Amino acid sequence: MVQNLISRLRRRAFRTDNSGTSAVEFALLSPIFILLLLGMVAYGIYFGAANSIQQIAADAARTAIAGLNQTERQTLVAAFLANNAGGYPFVDASKLTYQANDSVADGSQFVVSVSYDAHNLPIWNLFPGIAMPGTTIKRQSTIRVGGI
Repeated sequence: MVQNLISRLRRRAFRTDNSGTSAVEFALLSPIFILLLLGMVAYGIYFGAANSIQQIAADAARTAIAGLNQTERQTLVAAFLANNAGGYPFVDASKLTYQANDSVADGSQFVVSVSYDAHNLPIWNLFPGIAMPGTTIKRQSTIRVGGI
């Protein structure tokens, strides 16, 4: 009888003891939290690179406004990209390609298209099994040729 009572008291003490619960909760939840944190950082880097590519296209198109003809505008775009593309965050200038031409329809607009090979961004190493955005980031910017 005494043995039975001692056994019951020990079980009750074990059930009501809360020491160590924080460590167990941390062990269960910390991998999920770290995975979410790394995912946010990886996607942030991808979105930063995409924003930089859009800004490169817009700045190159603004630079091309000074050109008098298509050849001069293309030269201005090439010079801008050669001198400035490496200064944008998350962008490796050697993986950047571009096209700069007058619009096909009537020639009243000048279009700068920029493509970036984003294979080296960390987003594809983090979640290899789920759907991801494309590894090539393509953006374009258009300016009006001539006056108003």
